[in-house]
Amino acid sequence: MEDLNQSLFLLLNAPADPNAFVLAFGIFFAEYAIWAVPAIVAVGWLRGSKETRKMMLEAAASAAAALFVNQIIALLWQHPRPFAMGLGHNFVAHAPDSSFPSDHLTLLWSVAFSLATHRGRRATGLALALLGLPVAWARIYVGVHFPLDMAGAVLVSAVGAWLVSCAQRRWMPHAYWFAIRAHRLLFGRLIALGWVRR
Repeated sequence: MEDLNQSLFLLLNAPADPNAFVLAFGIFFAEYAIWAVPAIVAVGWLRGSKETRKMMLEAAASAAAALFVNQIIALLWQHPRPFAMGLGHNFVAHAPDSSFPSDHLTLLWSVAFSLATHRGRRATGLALALLGLPVAWARIYVGVHFPLDMAGAVLVSAVGAWLVSCAQRRWMPHAYWFAIRAHRLLFGRLIALGWVRR
């Protein structure tokens, strides 16, 4: 399996002298496309209805749960990144921590899976899931992840979103009560101006 993982990585990783446009495209998706996730959640929370806010809270909880699982996996099984093994070519600075699973993809897909389970946000969830495809390619292309890191992220994201969804009746009332009070405390002035929903 590891031989296949490394072979696929070398197939997808950028060459030593890549095309400047393709490299810029890869770096954008590898480093910056992830900001779509907090932007969508923030706008949904600040401008959305009560039901939308609950969906965004569930999506954020799914991401937190999935990323927590990633940390446990990294503690139990350290898998070096390609550049730490001297494999392929690396084009972005990154700490030489464990590569499996990808935190970028876990964040993106856990939110995507969570939103996709709600009828009113399926299109948003699907859009984020599709955004995950070039992000997954880009993280390999710039040399910071292996293909199996992406497969692991899909699995952890799906499990995280499913577990949070199954348990949401228990935690959502308390979490929403706390979150809405913090929201009104932090954004009171903007609420009064009508820029943010109460």
